[in-house]
Amino acid sequence: MGRNKSVIKTVKALTLGAMVVLSSALGASAQDAKRAIEKVAGDVYRFQNNFHYAIFVVTADGIVVTDPINADAVAWLKAELAKRFNKPVTHMVLSHHHGDHASGGEAWGDGLTVIAHENAKRHIANGKVKTALPGVTFADEMKFSTGGKTFELTYLGEGHSDNLIAMVVRPENVAFVVDVVSPKRVPYRDFPGTDIDKLIAQIKIVEGLDFDILAPGHSVIGTKQDATDTRAYIEDLKTAVTSELKAGRTVDQAAASVTMDAYKSWGARDNWLELNVRGMARWLKASGQVQ
Repeated sequence: MGRNKSVIKTVKALTLGAMVVLSSALGASAQDAKRAIEKVAGDVYRFQNNFHYAIFVVTADGIVVTDPINADAVAWLKAELAKRFNKPVTHMVLSHHHGDHASGGEAWGDGLTVIAHENAKRHIANGKVKTALPGVTFADEMKFSTGGKTFELTYLGEGHSDNLIAMVVRPENVAFVVDVVSPKRVPYRDFPGTDIDKLIAQIKIVEGLDFDILAPGHSVIGTKQDATDTRAYIEDLKTAVTSELKAGRTVDQAAASVTMDAYKSWGARDNWLELNVRGMARWLKASGQVQ
């Protein structure tokens, strides 16, 4: 019995030690997040939190922010805005409801106007993501002005989520576009939860907008041409994978033979190209475009 008690104490001690180590690691991870602010153009700035980006715009009346990313990111940005600009945050525009972009909006506190697509409000109200509930929503397009800046919001339709919007800031002509276009980087992994034909349609809407600078939710700052290039990549990938499967090759064979050499310089290609091929093959079969 004494030996059993000793074993139990040892197990408890090891478990407690592991919990402390895990807690410390998580705390260090939060503290070590890579965060930075860079000017995009005029009064438009880009905020980085590890591999996610959002923009904010300094106006004569206050600051308009976009995706909060998470509560820790908001806390950091709130402190930076207070030091650098000493203006209130008046509006928050959510690109869509996915948790890696929309989480943490409640950390901005009360008093700001939260804007999103009407479908995003439904997802947030259903508890799919913890963030501030939008008080202003729209269906297709919306424009608002504050402090000498104009913000044009456009619904991109279904594809990557059912509530993704693009935002163009004037007079800087900067577009904030999340997830559907990541300049000079291949699409994320295996196109999770995405209707690829609808994704292509979303990108075409972005191409139809009037802007000069593209500030994406991931990857580097680009231009409208990057939207066209991303669409071309996805269409080329679709053609290549379709050809492989219709020729009777397996998904494994397609993953080995589709190399997309024209895009060798793009970011994440080495890690995600095979996943891109497999995701495209899965979608082509699920949509009935190939057997």
